[in-house]
Amino acid sequence: MDDLQVESTAAPTNTTTHPYNVVTNENLNEVFHVIIGMIVFFMQAGFAFLEAGSIRSKNTTNILVKNLMDVFIGAVSFWAIGYALAFGKGTPFFGTEYFFLIGLPLTGYSYWWYHYVYAATASTIVSGAVAERTAFGGYLIYSSIITAFIYPIVVHWAWDPQGWLLYGVGKDFAGSSVVHCVGGVTSLTGAFILGPRIGRFDENGKPKTIPGHTVPLVALGGFILIFGLFGFNVGSQFRVTFYGGGPVAALIAVNTAMACSGGGLTALLIKRLHPKIGGNSWSLLVCLNGSLAGIVSICASCNAVYPWAALLIGAIAATAYVCWSEIFLRCKIDDPLDAAAVHMGAGIWGVIAQPIFNFKTSIFYTGFTALSWARFGWNLLGLGCIILWTGLTSGLMFYLLNKFGMFRVSEEIELKGLDLPIHGEPAYPRAAYGSGWGMDDDYDVEESIILLKQRKTSVPEQDQEEKE
Repeated sequence: MDDLQVESTAAPTNTTTHPYNVVTNENLNEVFHVIIGMIVFFMQAGFAFLEAGSIRSKNTTNILVKNLMDVFIGAVSFWAIGYALAFGKGTPFFGTEYFFLIGLPLTGYSYWWYHYVYAATASTIVSGAVAERTAFGGYLIYSSIITAFIYPIVVHWAWDPQGWLLYGVGKDFAGSSVVHCVGGVTSLTGAFILGPRIGRFDENGKPKTIPGHTVPLVALGGFILIFGLFGFNVGSQFRVTFYGGGPVAALIAVNTAMACSGGGLTALLIKRLHPKIGGNSWSLLVCLNGSLAGIVSICASCNAVYPWAALLIGAIAATAYVCWSEIFLRCKIDDPLDAAAVHMGAGIWGVIAQPIFNFKTSIFYTGFTALSWARFGWNLLGLGCIILWTGLTSGLMFYLLNKFGMFRVSEEIELKGLDLPIHGEPAYPRAAYGSGWGMDDDYDVEESIILLKQRKTSVPEQDQEEKE
């Protein structure tokens, strides 16, 4: 295993302008990018189902439309600005060419495609954290800024050959910090500035459960995400035609499976055994989040650790996810999907774990050499800079949206649900929503708003009663 050669995620160096004037291996690599990108693209469906099932039925259409918009906005934003900032020639901090893909050779289009689906993933992570109370116009604005500006700058630092992080000795192979920490930190700042949903905390600040409306959709979304994340990690190999490329891809798949399993099993046991967190239940939802946290954590090192280490990394990531989730709840931060705890919490641990467990250059395998400590310190430095950059830029973005009244819907719309007032398209038959929620054929808007205001302190419980 130590003999395996691992290639970086750097941009392709072939700048030939004619599409057929390339070697066969490069054509195979480009096809690999396109196919794996399709698998990663399918993660959008996973996020959509996971989020739709985790929220109340009256907001289902809204969350599905937002996930669809991430795909469309992400494509336009990354085409126009994002790719140039991420991979254009320029400075160690951002690129300055290939805006609107002008000048990009056709041999680089597969690379754009693959990184576009990565960018869309980073943006989609946020939608679950701010679900059920975000204005649609504000959502469109912040989604475009993430994929056009916030995320690409980090990509340039860590994955472009000119980037200052990649130029050093730090490594994040498949995006524990680049993708998941960016998405997780943005989720945290968005949920904090937006504030909790109505009824999420009682008058004493204690959390009240607002259950999602369908567990099967959550499970389906979770399975799709796990499938997509396997492609996410394996695809980060980028080159499979060099000698040893196949075994490295297989190692990545094995390590992803081990980290996913370690995370899912650990989260399940914590929920079952911890009296305050668990309530003695075998929770499907927590198990799914734990498995996702395990995969998030192994992204940084999936090509360079042994399977036993991947299992351990995933187990610790699930523990980190549960702890972060509890901390955010105590701080009255309402994140319906636990997006920040999963992606930021596990992502931070994954970046830290890479220089500890790497079988070639880690602290323990190389006998505590100066280089191994340098790698550890460089990863910490990069992690801190990414968190600071993302927190400041996303915090300013959300603050301005909130200040100008473009971030949160009105109280009346939040109580009615976002589907009918904003989209005019309920996700389910009107009878499924019960009376007085703006779903009756002869319902009166003003009367409904008055009724909803009277019921708002017990919205979660009544939602559940109506479903039952």
